[in-house]
Amino acid sequence: MIKRICLFILLLLPGLLKAQSKLPDNMFLRKLPNGLDVLVIEDNSVPLATIMITCKNGAYTETPEFNGLSHLYEHMFFKANKEYHSAEDFLQRVSELGMKFNGSTSFENVNYYFTLPSSNLGEGLDFMNSAIRYPKFDPKEMAHENEVVDAEFQQDESDPGYALSNAMDHHMWGSLYSRKNSLGDHQVIRSATPAMMDSIKNKYYFPNNCLLTVAGDVKHDDIFRRVQNIYGSWKPSGFDPFKKWPIPEFKPLKKTDYFVVESGLSRVPLVLMEWEGPDTRHDVHSTYAADVFSFIVNQNSSKFSKALLQSGLALQVEISYLTLSHTGPITLEIVPNPAKIKECIAEVKKQIELMDSEDYFTDEQIVIARRKLGIERTMEKEVTSDFTQAMSFWWASSTIDYYTGYVDNLNTITRADLQEYVRKYIKNQPYCAGMLISPELKAQVHPEEFFTTSN
Repeated sequence: MIKRICLFILLLLPGLLKAQSKLPDNMFLRKLPNGLDVLVIEDNSVPLATIMITCKNGAYTETPEFNGLSHLYEHMFFKANKEYHSAEDFLQRVSELGMKFNGSTSFENVNYYFTLPSSNLGEGLDFMNSAIRYPKFDPKEMAHENEVVDAEFQQDESDPGYALSNAMDHHMWGSLYSRKNSLGDHQVIRSATPAMMDSIKNKYYFPNNCLLTVAGDVKHDDIFRRVQNIYGSWKPSGFDPFKKWPIPEFKPLKKTDYFVVESGLSRVPLVLMEWEGPDTRHDVHSTYAADVFSFIVNQNSSKFSKALLQSGLALQVEISYLTLSHTGPITLEIVPNPAKIKECIAEVKKQIELMDSEDYFTDEQIVIARRKLGIERTMEKEVTSDFTQAMSFWWASSTIDYYTGYVDNLNTITRADLQEYVRKYIKNQPYCAGMLISPELKAQVHPEEFFTTSN
């Protein structure tokens, strides 16, 4: 690795790009003088290449009046720009280069990618450069996309679970709801203007807030030369957007909060319980413990699953944790047996009280969880175009080093770490709990009589 870096420095001007350590042999990370992080992943198994650019943007940057506009910006990215004067021109060029393209918007990043024959890589880099640096935000195209994005919103709303998950976000995040709502607000999306898109661009779309990933049938030294030539003139912001517009800290929950949502769309009851979990800025170690804990609890052999599923009290149970830089949520999802809802809720609470006991997990379960989570990380690398998504997520919500050191850190997690995680974030900690239930079933079981903080 050191020899490769030294050779590369000799080929370029000394100090032109900064090196990053601890990467696998086929991965190379550099920072351009303008602040653009450039990650190259070499995989010559097929003659394809993926170009992805990731921006630290998304729901966590959105005040209520901008809620959903990171997603709308993502749609406008694939439209007219300085070089391609209409959406039709853009799509024509996509066809000429044999591209597959898409983007995604999440809580802490927005990314855009092209996958194309590696023989067209140079033209693909130019094409990405035009789209990321010179968007046009044509008013007519935008008026159309406002409706398209809003239609996606309505499609999500048609899901029976949406009413519960949306209510949960309001209860969990309160006045900062927009910072966790990547879907957005109907009225904001439909009334958005090109000036609002420019505002987002002028806050976050600078090289010092972006990662460019080039993966597939490529050579890292060639890519770094090309990228410097094409993107080196992209001017940095001159400021840190997260110091100029800081993300507010999510306030800790003060008390447990229960609520019931009625929906005629609900065929079976659904219960969500959510806690404020660790984040990568303040408690990185607990994020690894969270992953091991969730993996074990979700196995059929776990005490939790046996108590809920094998007993017939629940049809489905799953706990998850989302690693983020700003308060990752811990979510427990339960589909109770409709005939045993009260008993199911009581057993869930009983199990939570037991989760930090010495015998709640076996040594074998801990070892298997660490091993299988490590295998999952290895499997992520099988499809390089998909792997770029994972790397962009970790770059935005933590660091590339978080990913490359993941398995080693996972293997340090002990029973004591799991107990500490439970005590710090779950057991005896305030949470929000919501139940989605049909009006008919609600009238039969009266959840208000037992689904309360006092029980």
